[in-house]
Amino acid sequence: MKAIENIGTWTLAKVEGTGSAALLAWEGIVWMFRRPFRWRLFLQQLEFVGVGSLLIVLLTGAFTGMVMAVQSAYAFRLFNAEGYVGTTVALALTRELGPVLTGLMVTGRVGSSIATEIGTMGVTEQIDALRTMAVNPVQYLVSPRIAAMTIMMPVLCLLFSLVGIFGAWLIAVGGLGLDSGVFHARIVSVVTAWDIWSGVLKAAVFGVTIAVISSNAGYKAEGGARGVGLATTRAVVYSSVGILVADYFMTVMMF
Repeated sequence: MKAIENIGTWTLAKVEGTGSAALLAWEGIVWMFRRPFRWRLFLQQLEFVGVGSLLIVLLTGAFTGMVMAVQSAYAFRLFNAEGYVGTTVALALTRELGPVLTGLMVTGRVGSSIATEIGTMGVTEQIDALRTMAVNPVQYLVSPRIAAMTIMMPVLCLLFSLVGIFGAWLIAVGGLGLDSGVFHARIVSVVTAWDIWSGVLKAAVFGVTIAVISSNAGYKAEGGARGVGLATTRAVVYSSVGILVADYFMTVMMF
């Protein structure tokens, strides 16, 4: 009976956590369109999410494209079909790897920061201080982050895919001796606008997912520094899992 009780308690806790995150997401989106509009906070989050994550996203994209070029060239060489290296890399990056890996990189950097900042404000009673000053904490802390993540994640995803394809081209043409014209022609003839837009849409959804889960984890932090550390860990783990789960369902619906 104790085991069944533990399973029930765990299930109820997860359902409650999912419900609180959904309510926080709804409230955060609603408060985006209510006065006062805090443009300064929004611009700060745009800079933090976009410019601050640019280097790690570009590095990850470049080396992902290079590795994919090497691996796919080896596989296609077995069938004398090296000309499809560019197509394979471009489709994989624009449809899947671009949004997913961008989301995971941003989770590690931005999601952890969101949970840590909000969690620290919670345990030091700064959120309660905002309420006493008639400032809605969700509008002040969550809404700018959701908006910034929704805007900047697609931009970072596009840059990831672009740099990844360029890295694959460098390796395929410069290192493996493949024909540059065939590399580009196959990409242009196979990759469609929907392949690109599907990745952009996924990135936007992942941005909202990261912002909501990380903010919710920060709000639930309690117990001082240890509680903030646990909240940060939960934010990164749950956001990463949420990205992969959302990616599966969105892929099934899109293709």
